[in-house]
Amino acid sequence: MRLFCDPLGQRVELAFPPQRIVSLVSGLTEALFALGCGERVVGVSTYCRRYVPDLQAEVVGDYLKVDLDRLQEVRPDLILLTTGVQRSLALHLVRQGWPVFVLPLPNSVYGIWENLVMLGGLVGAVQAARNLVARWQACFADLATRALQPRPRVYAELWFGPHPRTPGALTFIHDLIEAAGGENLFGSQPAGYLPLDLDAVMQQKPDIWLLFSEPEYPVDAAALMRMRGWDVGLPDMRIVVSTVQRGQNLIHDGPSMMETAAWLQARFAEVVA
Repeated sequence: MRLFCDPLGQRVELAFPPQRIVSLVSGLTEALFALGCGERVVGVSTYCRRYVPDLQAEVVGDYLKVDLDRLQEVRPDLILLTTGVQRSLALHLVRQGWPVFVLPLPNSVYGIWENLVMLGGLVGAVQAARNLVARWQACFADLATRALQPRPRVYAELWFGPHPRTPGALTFIHDLIEAAGGENLFGSQPAGYLPLDLDAVMQQKPDIWLLFSEPEYPVDAAALMRMRGWDVGLPDMRIVVSTVQRGQNLIHDGPSMMETAAWLQARFAEVVA
């Protein structure tokens, strides 16, 4: 199969359907299993096992680097990466002759669904991909019928390692919060991720502080709240903590986002009751 890969700016030659797939993107790895193609996944990143129970595929790298010896051992006929910080790794592998296809980092849940359809096309499972998208859309529609009224105003704070950001409108995390029945505090800002504006948070008095951090860089929400004076200035704000656990991870864009949205809606209802 020969097709144009826009992020690479060139045509690529790929086996069709691929039988030995390496995915260094945890959301795509989870999606491959949801499409019924899990037995073809021979290589993954260190993070993929969080989202696919009992994953047996060889770990060949992480999000930013790959072990070329292990890659050679698994003999992939398709390597999946995304744009953003993975672009340089993708270009490096392409220059070495590896069968790479790059999907764009999604700015919204619609971008995730578009990538799913493209992924289905790459692996010969287009109808399964469209069915998964339809199920995802139905899940979000069902959650909308059960959303709290009025919707709680949610301040989301994401710690990417030691670097905190808050989501604006141009990220699927905004869509996830909205699907769960919340109102993203900075959802009117035309940006993906914004630097923290703690004064604005204090002024807008959100109902919920939704905090994500990674296990390598844990954040103590209660201690941080006291340090910022929010225990006094925002005494009615409630805390919901997100982790990298499947079904509770704000920054994961695989099919378990449906589980995360349902979990998030239940937590919103619990803390504001």
